[in-house]
Amino acid sequence: MQSCISHIRQTLGQHYSSSEINGFIRIIFESVCGYSLTDLILYKNNILSDSLRKQIDKIVERIDQNEPIQYVLGRSLFCGISFSVTPDVLIPRPETEELVELITARHAGSAPRILDMGTGSGCIAVSLAKKLPESRVEAWDISEKVLQVARKNAQENQANVTFKQVDITRELPPEAVQPYDIIVSNPPYVCLREKAEMERNVLDYEPHLALFVPDEDPLLFYRAILRAGKRLLAEGGFIYFEINRMFGHQTVSLLRQNGYEKTEIIQDLSGNDRMVAARLFP
Repeated sequence: MQSCISHIRQTLGQHYSSSEINGFIRIIFESVCGYSLTDLILYKNNILSDSLRKQIDKIVERIDQNEPIQYVLGRSLFCGISFSVTPDVLIPRPETEELVELITARHAGSAPRILDMGTGSGCIAVSLAKKLPESRVEAWDISEKVLQVARKNAQENQANVTFKQVDITRELPPEAVQPYDIIVSNPPYVCLREKAEMERNVLDYEPHLALFVPDEDPLLFYRAILRAGKRLLAEGGFIYFEINRMFGHQTVSLLRQNGYEKTEIIQDLSGNDRMVAARLFP
């Protein structure tokens, strides 16, 4: 096993830091061999079978091509829950965990009707359904391929979530219009001009439709969601967004222009404007 670990370090050393490589080693051996960090230390002198070594070598080769390890393994951890991920969906981010924790903390012990718009992998919807077990959760996405991933995640994690294919930028179908207590969304919000600052593993592998918005209209999806929210939110209902840190105040202005009240910007653990919350009253 030591020679395998040395090979991983040597192969990935040109592209990744030591801490990143240590993380890869832990995740790879846990996924392929079922080894914990303690096992790696205790059994470091064990000899791996040829089949296990080949599996690991293939994984390392893909990581060396900048493919995210979550896509290589097909799994990503979010809010302590294992999610299936494919190149059709974004890899869940730690900042989005903070959005889930915010909603969970504010609505603990209640039974809200929740709508997740643009659900992607379903990580928000499934996590909220697990953390707020009395809630009723529905999740929408424009893509049926994406919804297949989200449904799989709900089934694997025994989360009671209803999924629907809905394009929020168009007129809502009548059957989709019903009252919700909470609308949550992490819509595309990265401006095209920000591409130059992004890592290759994101640009080359993650779905651009779920990431980017035009430079000239960065709040495109927020506008559509707020318009739909006027028809969907119950009296005094809550709306929660993850946002581009550059557009916190513009997002709040848009909320107020659309009649939403009690607006607030919430910073993430890095001190960046990352979430917006508001309510809608008659």
